[in-house]
Amino acid sequence: MSKTVGDVQVLEFRLEDRKYCIDIAHVDEIVDKGELTPLPNAEPRVEGVMDLRGATTTIINPKKVLDLDETETGDRVVVLETDGDGTVGWLIDAVDEVISLHDETVDESVES
Repeated sequence: MSKTVGDVQVLEFRLEDRKYCIDIAHVDEIVDKGELTPLPNAEPRVEGVMDLRGATTTIINPKKVLDLDETETGDRVVVLETDGDGTVGWLIDAVDEVISLHDETVDESVES
């Protein structure tokens, strides 16, 4: 469901009990988390890689990046647009909706 009231369309998603959003222009697609293959010696924020239609996609856990307590494991992946350096996805708990916001109402900071 999309609400249109402004200038920027964002994808609203949930990590634990907090809501975040990302400009929809940066989102390539949203998929269910498939089987992840761990990467030895990877940074803690890297959950592993998954095969997405023949492309190896690196899965990042933003909860670890934002230092959030993890009470549940995300089961959705927001696949982000990249500049050809491979595919990256964020492991999230849930997708809420796509909404439109006025530019001046968007807070680009992240509180942890």
